[in-house]
Amino acid sequence: MGSRQRRRYHGGCVAPGLAALLLLMLSFHCVLSPPLGDGGRNDPPRPQSPTFMSNNLGELRRNVLAADTNVLASNVPGDGSKMGEDLWGSGAANDFYGCSNASAEFAGAEANTKSNRYLMIEASGGLNQQRIGIIDAVVAAHILKATLVIPKLDQKSFWEDSSDFADIFDADYFISSLSKDVKIIQQLPDMIRKTSLPYKIRVPRKCTPLCYENRVLPALSKKNVVQLTKFDYRVSNRLDTYLQKLRCRVNYHALRFTDTIHKMGEMLVQRMREKSSGRFIALHLRFEPDMLAFSGCYFGGGETERRELGTIRKRWENLHQADPDRERRHGKCPLTPEEVGLMLRALGFGRDVHMYVASGDVYGGKETLAPLKALFPNFYSKETLASKEELETFLPFSSRMAALDFVVCDQSSVFVTNNNGNMARMLAGRRRYFGHKGTIRPNTRKLNSLFLNRTSMSWDTFASKVQTFQKGFMGEPNEVEPGRGGFYEYPLDCICQKTKGIAGHTIGHLSKDATNITKNHLTYREGRDVDFMEQTPLPGGSSNETESDYRHGNGLDIPEMDDMISD
Repeated sequence: MGSRQRRRYHGGCVAPGLAALLLLMLSFHCVLSPPLGDGGRNDPPRPQSPTFMSNNLGELRRNVLAADTNVLASNVPGDGSKMGEDLWGSGAANDFYGCSNASAEFAGAEANTKSNRYLMIEASGGLNQQRIGIIDAVVAAHILKATLVIPKLDQKSFWEDSSDFADIFDADYFISSLSKDVKIIQQLPDMIRKTSLPYKIRVPRKCTPLCYENRVLPALSKKNVVQLTKFDYRVSNRLDTYLQKLRCRVNYHALRFTDTIHKMGEMLVQRMREKSSGRFIALHLRFEPDMLAFSGCYFGGGETERRELGTIRKRWENLHQADPDRERRHGKCPLTPEEVGLMLRALGFGRDVHMYVASGDVYGGKETLAPLKALFPNFYSKETLASKEELETFLPFSSRMAALDFVVCDQSSVFVTNNNGNMARMLAGRRRYFGHKGTIRPNTRKLNSLFLNRTSMSWDTFASKVQTFQKGFMGEPNEVEPGRGGFYEYPLDCICQKTKGIAGHTIGHLSKDATNITKNHLTYREGRDVDFMEQTPLPGGSSNETESDYRHGNGLDIPEMDDMISD
């Protein structure tokens, strides 16, 4: 991103006196501190690297990148763990399977749909935020006993993507796949379209079924056509099981990409498998300027970084003033690319592992990515796997480019997230539903202090601590307690456990066929209930676009920079 940005990582804003002090501290540190190596007596000495220096004095808080990133890589053993094959999959995965068929209590489309009730929505945000809106629109239509019109996609947001629903998803399959659940049509009937303008309403975030009945149903009964605007996270996280299973049928079965996107995505997957002898890591990096600005975190770039990211933060008018230290302590800051690489090497992924990186324009450019590439030289993206000619029809459309990343990440052997955005949540839930494929989510709350102090310990100690802190963050079936966590990341109502002799039961709720089985008490680790902002239904009639936007405190509005196109 140019020489001006590259200088930020070398302490360009540090006063001369402080710089001299830091150099003295570094020299003293290099003499006394053991190398970050295996720690064995017979290990050959490893070269020291200023990259491993930890400093708590303001501007150099994070990492001082070494000029030669190969020095960083040489300080890290080929593998740092004895986890072996456990890294590539859960041993308990075969005991679970996705189960989302409609139950006897679910009223199908034929019995549930009222005439002259039409629901329209505008799905806001990037690809995965829109996906959530589409799924919840089907649920809202069922609650309101209405016919759903194929959702409109946001074409005026930051991404300015002109794609409509049929450009990204197979619309005909979407309609036919859900025909027994909810009636869906391509557009309003001519008679309705000519006589009834849609009445616009914005419902609160996390609106419950009762909320929809109180706020939307009166207007729908009177106006016949209602359009719900800015439709993202507008349905409660907590619903009865039969409605959660409807969500899963939409998300995991009815919503599939167009043949054009699917074929291109499959080609990228095949090329990764050919290069990697079958298995590879996919990393959703999320280290773009907008993401970092929204997080309110600080990454050691001095006043230049503060000014640049501060300017971007002004896009969100009501965004609270963040305390970077507090955000980091609470685990809300994404790891740097270097830290992601160190975490993965500490877990035991060797230098020879092939990595696919889904990312937009990384803040700091090639220099920021250099340590990660040194740790994992077999480094790929859709732009390096495919030619410009092959990507030509996708390049002008951020959502279609994001869809290609979605396909590759979904089919990777291990998926690694970095700060839980919409794409990460959607993929984590999908991978759980389809067999608990390996999904690693950094325990940023605990890893933060470890990275800041990593020079004071041997590599073995560092790796052991990483492995300890990551327990409960590796995509295992027992990582979240029923009723906790966001549904799209933890679709427990749609995951059944195999049992001997009788039908399986879901993790979240016992089925009628399994009432004699004791519910699993699963361990909840470090997560938080993302539904804490759920709004209680308010009395009174509907309004026409008077509902204000809710604050961003639950992190659900983080901009989907995974939908951005890399330059």
